[in-house]
Amino acid sequence: MAFIKTIQPSESEGEVRAMFERQQKSWGFVPNYAKVFCHRPEVMARWARLLAEIRRPMDDRRFELATFAAAHELKNTACTLEHGKQLGRIIGPEAVVSLGRGETSPELSEAELAIAAFARKIANDASAITAEDVEGLKAHGLGDAEIFDIAAAAAGLAFFT
Repeated sequence: MAFIKTIQPSESEGEVRAMFERQQKSWGFVPNYAKVFCHRPEVMARWARLLAEIRRPMDDRRFELATFAAAHELKNTACTLEHGKQLGRIIGPEAVVSLGRGETSPELSEAELAIAAFARKIANDASAITAEDVEGLKAHGLGDAEIFDIAAAAAGLAFFT
């Protein structure tokens, strides 16, 4: 639910109508988050391009792991469910439930558990990230670019939330 006045899809025109039609085509309905962008449809377009670039270097497993962990940390039900569903297709729904409970799962490596913890920390308070947090990921074999990708995915989800 938005706390600002939005334009209803049936009352929209021009770029706003085109944005709503793309959302309708993609989701089968116009999500509430899209309605808020009615005041700045160009921001929605740029946001979509940024998200595509954040996601591009990551495989689906890592992207969904990072975004699920961030969404869950932020208690964003819609994003937790959607990214959990996508992650569940990769690692199985039981493993996603375990991850949500903070438990280990044989489907997730120690590196992946560390990635999830890092993404949660980014979402909760990015300013609390320490050199030790980054070194912990490097100890699992991740490079600087991969760590940046995880941080960007979690931060992007946090911004969107």
